[in-house]
Amino acid sequence: MPELPEVEVVRRGLERWVAGRTVAEVEVLHPRAVRRHPAGGEDFAARLKGQRFEGARRRGKYLWLPLAETGTSVLGHLGMSGQLLVQPEDAPDEKHLRIRVRFDDSLGTELRFVDQRTFGGLSLHDQTPDGLPDVIAHIARDPLDPAFDDAAFQGALRLRRTTIKRALLDQSLISGVGNIYADEALWRSKLHYDRPTAGLTRPRSAELLGHVRDVMNAALDAGGTSFDSLYVNVNGESGYFDRSLDAYGREDEPCRRCGTPMRRRAWMNRSSYFCPSCQRPPRATVRSVRR
Repeated sequence: MPELPEVEVVRRGLERWVAGRTVAEVEVLHPRAVRRHPAGGEDFAARLKGQRFEGARRRGKYLWLPLAETGTSVLGHLGMSGQLLVQPEDAPDEKHLRIRVRFDDSLGTELRFVDQRTFGGLSLHDQTPDGLPDVIAHIARDPLDPAFDDAAFQGALRLRRTTIKRALLDQSLISGVGNIYADEALWRSKLHYDRPTAGLTRPRSAELLGHVRDVMNAALDAGGTSFDSLYVNVNGESGYFDRSLDAYGREDEPCRRCGTPMRRRAWMNRSSYFCPSCQRPPRATVRSVRR
């Protein structure tokens, strides 16, 4: 699933190649691609025709294109395999092309939504006074947002009766952090994923937040993390931050810090990767980690 850096890479591409352009025509080629737009594909296409994209916006892992002077936005759900591509108009259609957006200018490119697994899609939503699509109004700011409140996050973290990785993945507390970058930030912080948040001091939570930002900025510089061909930017290019991962996907490989073999544990239908030496588990979980 794309996380904040991957979505931000796509947003930057849309800002460059789509912002300011007016829609001439929309083709919905698969109904599931607009299933989050209750009025259906014909209504979606009709309401977009003639509208101008103001820009590309993002909060956490959510991406949207505001429509000028309408108070509405096109929200993009990338799902597991969704891709927003800017392609030449005469380029062959992708096998899993789901939506095509043509523009009324002479630039010769169009916007395509391609989705192999059809878990993603596009939908039209009213905006809140803050400019967010109404369906994501509950999503917290992400750590790269200049308005992110570090002190409020640190206070809320200690009040939560949960563990640190669960808190990092709680989109109502901090958005944009997914499984990969949570593991990376925890490894850098020498924190076990099951450590209770209540015992986390303010200096330690500040350190963790700093590592979350560092990991995300490094991933942005590398164009995101690509484990297969399904994550690409708007030009169809893969990111390469996966080559720099210190924790995620490195089971049995030596820890880059101490040399101890990295471990993987099943966690909430996912996997957590950690160093058993650098990231000591809390006492209540020591027995299960040693099994």
